[in-house]
Formats: sequence, structure tokens, C-alpha cells
Amino acid sequence: MDKRRVGSFEVSAIGLGCMSLSHAYGSPPPREQAERVLLGALDAGYTFFDTAAVYGLGHNETLVGEILGPHRDKFVLASKCGMTVGDKREINGRPENLKATCEDSLRRLKTDAIDLYYLHRWDRRVPIEESVGALADLVREGKIRSIGLSEVSAATLRRAHAVHPIAAIQTEYSPWTRNPEVAVLDACRELGVTFVAFSPVARGFIAGGVRDVSQLEPGDIRLNMPRFQGENFAANLKLLERFEAVAREAGCTPAQLCLAWLLHKDPTLVPIPGTTRPDHMAENAAGADVRLSPEVMARIDELVNPKTVAGPRYSSALQANIDTELLPGELEPAE
Repeated sequence: MDKRRVGSFEVSAIGLGCMSLSHAYGSPPPREQAERVLLGALDAGYTFFDTAAVYGLGHNETLVGEILGPHRDKFVLASKCGMTVGDKREINGRPENLKATCEDSLRRLKTDAIDLYYLHRWDRRVPIEESVGALADLVREGKIRSIGLSEVSAATLRRAHAVHPIAAIQTEYSPWTRNPEVAVLDACRELGVTFVAFSPVARGFIAGGVRDVSQLEPGDIRLNMPRFQGENFAANLKLLERFEAVAREAGCTPAQLCLAWLLHKDPTLVPIPGTTRPDHMAENAAGADVRLSPEVMARIDELVNPKTVAGPRYSSALQANIDTELLPGELEPAE
């Protein structure tokens, strides 16, 4: 795979988001299947793996540590803190909690240092300067090598960057989620921060993986997302059909078209699709080889954009937990 940079690290142009191996989209896959995804990703050229303490409340970090630990020198490891307190889910950015979470993560990941450590959510009760200051202490102690932020605004990024250089910011970005285009992408370019795009294939939807929401398992987080509900979902299915037609004309799969669109949008951006299936992992890797003409890029922008996608990405309650800029017409956070 082609290479890009995250801070001081050279990484594969497409990374692997590990969340779904433990959490969020229904039942996790069997251990043997998770091993085939992770070890197969190394063989396919992935050198950037992303996990978090909150994914399965430690399970995902343990899984990554056990399976990839023997190959630690072959990849750049990212994890996240700030959404757990011990073994409980809670947004908590207090310095003492972030440092304690890091110790637990190092143990689970079977490593002496985490290459990129994100503040997973900004805890609005704690000034961002204090949370980033705690992560800067971890850098000085050699427990983490660089600092990232997740789901924050351009203004918050600038405040954090003034305390310690921020290597990367991670936010949802795909043809159907354009919030980073409001301000964060420009701020990243200005500050030299790598933008890491999670959910780059629209939580599986634009990859063609969700055609009937009744087939989603109880507990699947998409069931609570407005774009997967009622009339919104029906409208978005019609959009998917047209997107699939563009992919056929481009000679690639819909997932690969999403990833290629992102890679063409910004030569420094790194998408991190996740999957539970080895074949999808390999399909995503091949997305780095897809070349799109300016005409195809324009067609995608015209077809899938904030005016054509039905529904906001989060409910008002979920939106209250993040700091990213809203697009016109999106729900304001609940009080």
C-alpha cells in the first residue's frame, strides 16, 4: 500500500479500525475470525491499527495485544482514552483518570508505549488544556509517543495544539458525513495535523452492508442513528443504488469508491475502515489502488452530500457528547 504520515510515523494509506471486532455492530466475530482479520491485515500491507479502551471495555485492546503483540515492530499502534473509568463507560477527561487508563491500556496491549494516544471525547467539565497536559506528561514519561484528539472542533484543536503538538485528529468523514469540511480539515492543514477518517464507508451503509435494518442485531448502534430509521433510511437506500452505479462505472466496489474518494480529497488524510470479515479487509486495502478522475469525484460530490443524505448522523442526545461543528440543519445538542 502507498504510505502517508501520522505525526512522525509513516503508515499505510489505509489503516484498520479494530472496534467492530469487539463492539458496536452486533455480536463480535469468533476469536479465530478476528485473528484472520488482524494477521491478514498485516500481510495485506496495513501498518496502522486503531483501538480504544472503551471498545468492549478493554476487550479490543486485549485482543489486539494478544494477536498483534508478537509483531509489534511491524505497525503503528493507536488507542484512545477518556471514555472509561476503570471498567465502566464514562466520559472523563480528568488527568488522573487518563493516566490510569493509559496504564491499563499498556498492559492489555502488551507494549511499552502507544504510538498515538487520542483523547476519545472532550470532557466539557475539564478544560481541554488540562486533559492534553496529562497526555503531554505521558509523552515525557515515554508511555505514549504522540497525542491525538477525536470528535473535536477546530477551535478546540487549536487550544489543545497550543499546549502540546497534536499529531492527529479523528472524526467521522465519508461522502455522507461532511462535518469536517466546515472547519476541521482547514485547521489540520494549517497546523500540520493528520486527519484520520473513521467510518469512511458510512458505517457500512455505502458499502452496501445494510439494506434492511430489521436484520441488525439488538444493540447495534446504528439502530439509534437517524439515518438508519424510517423514512430517512428509505430515502438513503435510493441514494445507495445510484452510488453503486457510479462504483460499477469506476470499476470498483462501493466501499473502494468511498475510500478512494477520501484519499483523493486530501493527500495527507488516512481513512481507517473497520470490518469483521477478512475478505472485506482485503477489499478495503485495494481501495488504495483505485484512481478517480476529477469527473468521478465531482459526480460523487453531487450525488452524496448534506443536501441529499436524509437525517443527521447522530441523535440530539448523542450529539451532546461531541464537539464537532454542525452542518446547517443538523440537530442542536440536547440540554
